Amino acid sequence: MKIYVTSVFVDDQQKALEFYTEKLGFETKHDIPLGESRWLTVVSKEDENSIELLLEPSSHPAVPPFKKALAADGIPAASFSVEDLEKEHQRLQDLGVTFVQAPTSFGEVKLAVFDDTCGNLIQLVQLA
Repeated sequence: MKIYVTSVFVDDQQKALEFYTEKLGFETKHDIPLGESRWLTVVSKEDENSIELLLEPSSHPAVPPFKKALAADGIPAASFSVEDLEKEHQRLQDLGVTFVQAPTSFGEVKLAVFDDTCGNLIQLVQLA
């Protein structure tokens, strides 16, 4: 058994697609119309056969309060690994991405957290 897809709830799928591809550098894997929404996934350009990230619409009534509570408590909706956190932090800042936590070391791990503009906090992780 392996993980095939995981998701983040987004307020606007098109806005999320633009952020996740143009700012973060992912590429579209699937974009399938499903009525008012889409089965919209992105993957890492570094491994196109990796786990897909579903940009899931936030339309279910339970989702907005859930997302708001996570963000208010500073809890990331997802974590992405990077090779060089300082370099990636600078690259994303140069693209206008807003960080709510600058790169910080926690022993063997460095973390930073940014706002994905779609209602989520996303954590970047560099392992030693």
